[in-house]
Amino acid sequence: MKNRFKIAATAALAAMLLVACGNGDNGNGGNDAGTDNGGNGGDTSGLIGGDRDEVDQGAGDDATVLQFLTFVGMHATFMEEMAYHWNELNPDRQIILESRQLGWADMHTDALLAIETGIDIPDIIDIEIGRFSDFVRGAHGLYDLTPYAAPFRADLVEARLELYTRNGQLFGAPTHVGATLAFYNVPLLEEADIDWQSIATWDDFEAAGIAFAEATGNCFGTADTSASWQTHLLVAQHGGDYVAADGTLTMTSDAVVAAVETQQRLAASGAQCPIPGGQPDNTEAFGAINNGDFAALIMPMWYMSRFLDQMPELSGQIAIAAPPQLPNGAVATVGGGGTGTAVSAASEHRELAAEFVAFAKLSPLANVRVWEVLGFDPVNTAVWTDTAVTHNPDIVFNQYFYNNAFDALNPIADSIGLLESQKSDAWPIINQLFTTETLINVLEDGMDVRAALEQTQGDLDNQLRN
Repeated sequence: MKNRFKIAATAALAAMLLVACGNGDNGNGGNDAGTDNGGNGGDTSGLIGGDRDEVDQGAGDDATVLQFLTFVGMHATFMEEMAYHWNELNPDRQIILESRQLGWADMHTDALLAIETGIDIPDIIDIEIGRFSDFVRGAHGLYDLTPYAAPFRADLVEARLELYTRNGQLFGAPTHVGATLAFYNVPLLEEADIDWQSIATWDDFEAAGIAFAEATGNCFGTADTSASWQTHLLVAQHGGDYVAADGTLTMTSDAVVAAVETQQRLAASGAQCPIPGGQPDNTEAFGAINNGDFAALIMPMWYMSRFLDQMPELSGQIAIAAPPQLPNGAVATVGGGGTGTAVSAASEHRELAAEFVAFAKLSPLANVRVWEVLGFDPVNTAVWTDTAVTHNPDIVFNQYFYNNAFDALNPIADSIGLLESQKSDAWPIINQLFTTETLINVLEDGMDVRAALEQTQGDLDNQLRN
C-alpha cells in the first residue's frame, strides 16, 4: 500500500508541473486553484491515461462504475487514490472511478451540454469557480450535497462551501482554501536589514518596500496588472465587494476605491513594481523572482507549488506569512480560485457518488492527502492543527520553505473571507476587465482610481446587458 501511495503522489506532483494552479485569474490558463474566469485548462491531453498512470483502486468485480469528468489530470489521480481508500473502508459498496480529462473549455462545455440534454451525463464533475454559476442557474441538474457534507461541516472553512452554495444547498465540494498569503525572500530582506516578521500591516509593507528599494535599488513587491489577487484581498479586507446582494454593481463603492488606491499608492511609492508578465504566475515572472528581482509576493497558498516546480534554487529562502492587514479589517485573508466537485442529479448512482465525493473532498483523510500530495491548504481545518501531518519533515513543501505554512494559516483560520460576487454571473467579466483595463490604467498609466472604476463599471454594465 505504501508503494501505491508513493506512485500516486509522484504522479500527482508531476502533473502539478503543468496544471496545479493555473495562471492566476486572468484567463490565460485554467485549473483548479488559479483561474477564476476561464482559460484553456493547462493540461489538454484529452482522455485520461494519455500522459499519466492510472491508480489501482482496489475494486472487486461487483464494484459500481462512476464516471468522473475533470480538466486536471492531478485531480483524476487524487480522486482515484481516494477511491482506493473508499473501497478499503467500504468493501460492500466499492466503486471504480472511470476518469475522463478534457481541456478547460471543452470539459465545461461538454459537461453543461450533457446535463442540459440528458445524454452521456457523468456521475461526478469538476467545475471551476469561474463557470460554476453556469451550472446552477435556474432549474439546474446538480445534486444537493448538503447532507453528505454534514458529518464534516464543523471543521470545514465555511467561506469555501459558500462558493458552491445556492439557496442554502451545497452543490460542489471544494478542493482547497486558497488563502491569500505573503511570501518573503528572507536573505534578500536580511541584506537590506528588514525583518519580514515585523511586517504586519499594509503600512508596514509599504515602509519595508520603500526601505528595501532605497537599500538595494531593486523591487520589493509586485504591482500586478494581469491578475487581481491583491485587489480581491484588499476589497475583502475593506469589507467590500464588486456586486451587492441585490445584483447592483458596486465597483465605485468606498471599499473598492480604497482597495485600488492602496495598490496605486504602493506602486507610486516604489514599494511595488511591475513584474514581467504582469503578475507572479507566469514563466517570465518565475525568472525574475528566481533572479532576486523581487523580495515579496502576495499570492494564494497554492503558489507554494510554483516555488518547488519553477524556482528550486530558492529552497530554504522563502518565508510564508499572513498577508498585510488593515487596522480593524473586515477579514484577514480571502480564498483565491477553486474547483467544486459536483454530482449529477440525473446519475443513477447519485447517492453513492455524493457520499464518495464528500469522503474524497471533505473528510480528514482526504484533506491530509490534499496537503501531503498537492501542497494545498485543506478545507478541513482539523488537519491544520495536526502537527504530525502539517510539520512532517518528509513533506517536500516543509523541506523547501523557510518556515511552515500552517504557522501562518492557523492564526487567521477564523478570518477567511468570501467575495460573494464570485458566485455571480458577473465574476468572469469583472476579472477580465480588471486584468486587461482597470489595473493597467491605474498602476501603469496613473489614472485616477475613481475614474478608472467608473469606466470599469460602465463597461461591465454594458457587457452584462448584451
